[in-house]
Amino acid sequence: MTDSDALALHKTAAREFLNLVVAGRIEEAYRRFIDMQGRHHNPHVPEGLPALKESMIDNHSRFPGKQITIRNVVGEGDLVAAHSLIVLNPGGETLSAVHLFRFRAGRIVEMWDCVQPVPADLPNKDGAF
Repeated sequence: MTDSDALALHKTAAREFLNLVVAGRIEEAYRRFIDMQGRHHNPHVPEGLPALKESMIDNHSRFPGKQITIRNVVGEGDLVAAHSLIVLNPGGETLSAVHLFRFRAGRIVEMWDCVQPVPADLPNKDGAF
């Protein structure tokens, strides 16, 4: 497999992982894509991927109608970034998110996320996307 082939697979895996998590299929997402020995860098969740998984399950219970639209996916080497629009509740708060994933042997071994609310009345007419 070439580096280009591996990167394409990682980009697909990142998309599938995010879509599964937002759909509430977190156990499946972790089983298919996560190396549980990896780590995450979400400052609001205790260390360890088991803690992040529990946080994702809790988030889904609070926002079962959450939707994600992945707008951009880029990658280089073992890193893939996904830029997404997230709606927590239909008609509710909108978020702009960037998730960064590091892959090893086809599995996610490290994650970062940066999330910010998108104001309803944007001063920037170019928008968040």
